[in-house]
Amino acid sequence: MARQLVRRLALAAIALALLALPAAAERLKDLVQVEGARDNQLIGYGLVAGLAGTGDQTTQIPYSVQSIQNMLRQLGLTLNPNTFMQPTTVAAVMVTADLPTFMQVGQTLDVTVSALGNAASLRGGVLLMTELKGTDGRVYAIAQGSLLVSGFEAKGEAASTTVNIPTVAHIPRGATIERTPPGRFAADGRILLDLDNRSFGNAARIVDAIDSHIGAVAVALGPDQVAVQAPRSPDARVHFIAALLDLPVDPEPPPAEVVIDAQSGTVVLGQDVRVGPAAVAYGSLSVTVSETPEVSQPAPFSQGRTRVVPRTAVEAREKQLKIVELHNAPRVSDIVRNLNAIGATSSDLIAILQALHQAGALHARIKVL
Repeated sequence: MARQLVRRLALAAIALALLALPAAAERLKDLVQVEGARDNQLIGYGLVAGLAGTGDQTTQIPYSVQSIQNMLRQLGLTLNPNTFMQPTTVAAVMVTADLPTFMQVGQTLDVTVSALGNAASLRGGVLLMTELKGTDGRVYAIAQGSLLVSGFEAKGEAASTTVNIPTVAHIPRGATIERTPPGRFAADGRILLDLDNRSFGNAARIVDAIDSHIGAVAVALGPDQVAVQAPRSPDARVHFIAALLDLPVDPEPPPAEVVIDAQSGTVVLGQDVRVGPAAVAYGSLSVTVSETPEVSQPAPFSQGRTRVVPRTAVEAREKQLKIVELHNAPRVSDIVRNLNAIGATSSDLIAILQALHQAGALHARIKVL
């Protein structure tokens, strides 16, 4: 009775906190993860059979033949190692899956199947029984079943077309769990909350939100982790965590950042990015080199030879220099309007932002992906 009373009082306190906090705050579960409640990656090597001639070309992929021979040997059929095999209906694949911590033996997982050799398509294939292992080398699940492929390939003598990726497939609930990884989400009566984004401010705000509405049960261990004292009873602890993760927390504003993806030329400016007074001079110089070879034909009855004479033309053009004055830009829209006035391309915009940062006029961090 005492444990039930403690659990009810804790849940009631959290319920009152949910009603008292503003609706604009984020839920705690969107900011943290409970340590111990994690996914575990599994991987395995297997064979897909039943393909319509789109499997591996075994003359180029020798491990497919070796895998077929090993599988048949386990089934009681022994082949001559020198036997020539080219079964285009079989493909070597890698099978991957994510195993959550709190799952039991006999439950099923979704698996992803990826071609390992030069198979053209996995459409219509069936994955043969494949062991899925963890990082410790132990078998945690067995996968088998028909593949679902969203892509396809069609080709003729002179042309071919491919839609999506036909060499990657999925098997919903295609693996059965045979062993579960150990998982503990409460050590020494404490629940450890790992912050998704390390921040001293967010860690302090999470502790203040928990302590002010539940009691002095939370301690910040660093900018990345918060410890919360939990009930001893497993049932009460589960209910406590479920209610705790629904607590709204008002996170601190994100830092002012400019994120640059140099490969695609994408530039993203955060809401707190500001530009101080500066002048930007923008221009470009283009040089064009063209080759026009000409044939030199000698006169009739002469001793000359026909030769190809190169003709090279070089042209340099410089666009008119543009100088734009950037005033104080406290908002992202002001920055966009000022930079659009320059008429620069995406690559030029990246260079301008980096130059502004070096000059001290761009008040934000630059993060290059």
